[in-house]
Amino acid sequence: MSDASDYDLSMLVRALVMESNRFLEIFSAAHRLHPTDMTALNLIMTTRSPMTPGALAKALNLSASATTSVLDRLERAGHVVRDRDPDDRRRVELRVLDAATALASTFFQPLAREYSSAWARLSDADREVVARFLTTTTEATARVRAAVTSDPAPAHEK
Repeated sequence: MSDASDYDLSMLVRALVMESNRFLEIFSAAHRLHPTDMTALNLIMTTRSPMTPGALAKALNLSASATTSVLDRLERAGHVVRDRDPDDRRRVELRVLDAATALASTFFQPLAREYSSAWARLSDADREVVARFLTTTTEATARVRAAVTSDPAPAHEK
């Protein structure tokens, strides 16, 4: 695809996002998770620092009460707990339980293996181009999302 236009690339990204969403829907349905619950669980799992309910509400663009409902469902399902910060007892931190991590790992490992197999055919130089493409595309998406939601920081940086 050496002549891929911006449109072609955007359609390929869209196809990847759609296929990924369909894959996530299978996991969500199998474990009775609302799509928002799945998004919340993913945000809590992938954040670089302990996530708080307030940070999750902002990342999901939900009210505090709606976020509490999401967390209540995730807690009842055995995926997440709310722990007090040992240094500041007023602060609540969200933690994904090991059982939820194991469940996700079991489901997503076949996809990871298939990705690995597909990417094995790429040269180191090609992998660098793909990594740069995905990074810049994700950053561009986060910038536009932030602009339309008045959210100054991408969720993965919180």
